[in-house]
Amino acid sequence: MVIDGLSPTRTERPANAEDLARLLAEADAAGHAVVPVGGGRALGLGEPLRRWDVALSSAGLDRVIEASGADMTLTVEAGATLEQVDEALRPLGQHLPVDPQGGPGHTIGGVLASGLYGPLRQRYGGPRDFLIGLRVALPDGRLVASGGRVVKNVSGYDLQKLHLGALGSLGVIVAASFKVFPRPHQELELLTTAPDPWAEVDRALTLAERPQALEIDSGGSVRARLGGSGGSVARLSRELGWEEVEPAGWAGATEGEPVLARIAVPARHLRTLLSGLPEGSRWWAWPGIGIAHWSGAPGAAVVAEVREAAEAAGGSLVLIEAPTELRAAVGAFGSAPPTLEWMRKLRDAFDPRRTISPGRFLV
Repeated sequence: MVIDGLSPTRTERPANAEDLARLLAEADAAGHAVVPVGGGRALGLGEPLRRWDVALSSAGLDRVIEASGADMTLTVEAGATLEQVDEALRPLGQHLPVDPQGGPGHTIGGVLASGLYGPLRQRYGGPRDFLIGLRVALPDGRLVASGGRVVKNVSGYDLQKLHLGALGSLGVIVAASFKVFPRPHQELELLTTAPDPWAEVDRALTLAERPQALEIDSGGSVRARLGGSGGSVARLSRELGWEEVEPAGWAGATEGEPVLARIAVPARHLRTLLSGLPEGSRWWAWPGIGIAHWSGAPGAAVVAEVREAAEAAGGSLVLIEAPTELRAAVGAFGSAPPTLEWMRKLRDAFDPRRTISPGRFLV
């Protein structure tokens, strides 16, 4: 396992949260750098890693602790994959609508720590919208919890949101609780190719019942995911009039691209930004939420130019997968947020020695 040319001197696979917390504390006391590893699907995300001594695997923490059909909640350990979660929820007629890019094998902890999501955010929101509780191991060996296992939980601060997208810089996620959703009785995928695919997207978004997700790509194709009762799905399919196709996941699952960036801007600016990408660029967009995925092999100057345009439009460009040299030249995240000083104070409080993933996050 290699990140930015660095390999760990050892890999630890604790069998439970207590062992993980102990190993993390031992590494912190010894001055060893730790990188939490789940499914390994987002190891290229973040700034270049500075040092690495211990790979701390969550593979042994893969239990579904509780799936409550009546309460519509789920508590699961961080090493459980999305496929395991789906298998546990399917008999209950429920699902967790998380569909990050990168294909199968994503773990719950990895999805939360990376902040990744997919087109289903259009219908359900992202993981931060239905995460209700979190348990985290801190470098000093403590296991701390925030939130709870019930939806209507108003006790204490909403600290679990701090760990979303933080790449483990504030602690290692060991378990999480979610609100889950009824599984659609019927699901269908439709595809169309049109001279003006954006017009087709706009039409789909004005219908009384909308698709669960819409995805448009640089080739002019639009894919729609429909879900609901049999009658509503059939009605929406007729109104759209697109071709029914076999479910194929979403285009952002493409692997092996040298550079993959997430461009997030207000929806009204998305089409203009994508049309201005360098010739030969491939992209996927999720209309209605202003997210695009861009792949190709641009130089630092090109990435900087597109990022400047995105930030001028009130958005951002984050490198999800890119060579170490490119991330070092332009940065993975872009301009520092106005909250950077508060982020540093939080890191000082949670991980003062910068034991976890040193260098990968902004602080």
